[in-house]
Amino acid sequence: MHQHDVPTIDVREAARRTGDPADGAAPLIVDVRELDEFTWLRVPDTLLLPISRFALGFRQLPTDRPLLVLCKSGGRSAMATDFLLRSGFPEVHNIAGGILAWQAAG
Repeated sequence: MHQHDVPTIDVREAARRTGDPADGAAPLIVDVRELDEFTWLRVPDTLLLPISRFALGFRQLPTDRPLLVLCKSGGRSAMATDFLLRSGFPEVHNIAGGILAWQAAG
C-alpha cells in the first residue's frame, strides 16, 4: 500500500465521526506529531503518539475502535495509517490535510 492508497477522510468527516459515531465505539484520533507541535495546537480528546516513538508505542492503541490518524498536513499520518493497517488494525483512516486543515475548517 502506498501513501496515496491509504484510506483517507477529510477533517469535516473526522469531526462528524468523533462527535456522533453511527455504530459501535467512537473513533480515537491519534496525533503523530511531536510534543512541541501538539502543545502548540491540538484537537480535543486526541491521543499523542509521536511518529518518533510510533514503532515502540503502536501496540498500545486499541483495536476495538476506529482510529483516525492526524499530523500537521497529512504525510506522517498517511505513513502511520499504512503501518497500522499492515500491522492488523482493522479500521484506520488518515485525516487529509492534518491539523492545518482542521484549523482552517474551524
